[in-house]
Amino acid sequence: METYIKIYEEMRKKLKAYGYAMWVLGFDLETETPVGGIKYRNEQIKILTEEIYALETNKKYLDAIDKLYENRESLDPLLKREIEMVEKQNRLLKKMPKDEYIEYQVLLNESTSIWANARKNDDFSLFQSTLEKIVHYQRKIVKYLQTDELKGYDVLLDMYEEGMTSKEYDQFFELLRTELLPFVLSATSGKKTLSRKLTKGYFPQDQQRKFNQYLLDVFKYDRNRGLLKESEHPFTSSFSSTDVRITTRYLDNVLESAIFSTIHEMGHGIYELNVDEKLINTRLNTGASMGIHESQSRMYENMIGRSYAFWEVHYDKLKEIFKKELKNVTLLDFYQYINRAERSLIRTEADELTYPFHIMVRYELEKQLISGKLKVKDLPKKWRKLYQEYVGVRPKTDKDGVLQDIHWACGNFGYFPTYALGSAYAAQIYHAMNKDFNIENAISNNQIEKVNNWLKDKIHQYGASKTPKELILNATGEPFNPKYYVDYLKRKFSK
Repeated sequence: METYIKIYEEMRKKLKAYGYAMWVLGFDLETETPVGGIKYRNEQIKILTEEIYALETNKKYLDAIDKLYENRESLDPLLKREIEMVEKQNRLLKKMPKDEYIEYQVLLNESTSIWANARKNDDFSLFQSTLEKIVHYQRKIVKYLQTDELKGYDVLLDMYEEGMTSKEYDQFFELLRTELLPFVLSATSGKKTLSRKLTKGYFPQDQQRKFNQYLLDVFKYDRNRGLLKESEHPFTSSFSSTDVRITTRYLDNVLESAIFSTIHEMGHGIYELNVDEKLINTRLNTGASMGIHESQSRMYENMIGRSYAFWEVHYDKLKEIFKKELKNVTLLDFYQYINRAERSLIRTEADELTYPFHIMVRYELEKQLISGKLKVKDLPKKWRKLYQEYVGVRPKTDKDGVLQDIHWACGNFGYFPTYALGSAYAAQIYHAMNKDFNIENAISNNQIEKVNNWLKDKIHQYGASKTPKELILNATGEPFNPKYYVDYLKRKFSK
């Protein structure tokens, strides 16, 4: 086995180097690249993609993976887990023709700028043909990868949350539909009296940036290994625990937007920063799954960042920066404002209570797109119908509707359900953590490192070396239980 391990490790080193270059180019596109440079950049991406494909399909390398996979029970546990993951990822390379694979990668590298332009012009038709091509490839991928156990949409779901199928997601969403939706529609039916200074205010972006820099230190975000930039759609990007980059977006008329998108992305970023360094040169040096990742970001954003205990400590700093804008706005005014439950159009701006129903819309649309029951051209109309049903509001524009997310432009079908799953994981993890120490006291004492350290011990350090189900059991002592999520939301918003 030593020969095969050596071949694998040597090729992994090269692939990680190419992957790092692609990662930097990807981050640069979303944050810095001038429009005029995109065409030339895409030409280089095509060459790099061809080089990566050649390495990934190298016969000696593939033979080594096959041999190691066949003898995986005799391997070191970490290498065993890694080989299982790589073999699963490589199935597409083995089954998808080379020209088709490269064409798809090039399409995805071009599609995000096409989506951004369509969104900017509020015109779905500018993105429609590109999305049709992406959906076409997604259906092909399903056919290439389906097994006796995984078929149809389940193939894509399993890519983002190992072990989760549409049957399990259907049960989860049905629980939300029956036990939470009536409560949500009732809780959001009336109008709340909120501070006009918050709802109609103007908040200069330079001042918002100043407060976000303050937040990085509050959450002990390591500036030596991480940074904060701006992008059209906030995201977290990392290639190792030594370089973790997050972005946010500033809106002049919505003070809380950048605050909570930054805290949300810090949740993702802290996870990546806390992965054990011994995994840095392996393929396990990242989060276990999209659902586990989202549990961290949603917990930091909502359960910590929107708590009364948090703002008791930090509201004075916010008022110091926004002296004029927040004059006569009390802590209670601000707390009620950031925790308002209302029927809104934009997923990333949605409150905790309505959020899972924004996800239900996307989950149902994805299922229908992949099965062929829904055509891409009919997507905006179906989107509006489901939003009316699940959120109680109907978008009037494509920008506020079907074009609001970048995910489908990236080919990330099967990703959206993990957002709702992650919120449910978060409630269960928070409940378990609170048994070990009083989280609210830690927040009140400005000791968020206690949360960081507990999560590092129970979840973060393992990277992708454990499955999502293993991590939930390790952190909470029981399998996934969505009842904690429903109970948490009802308890918080009944107040």
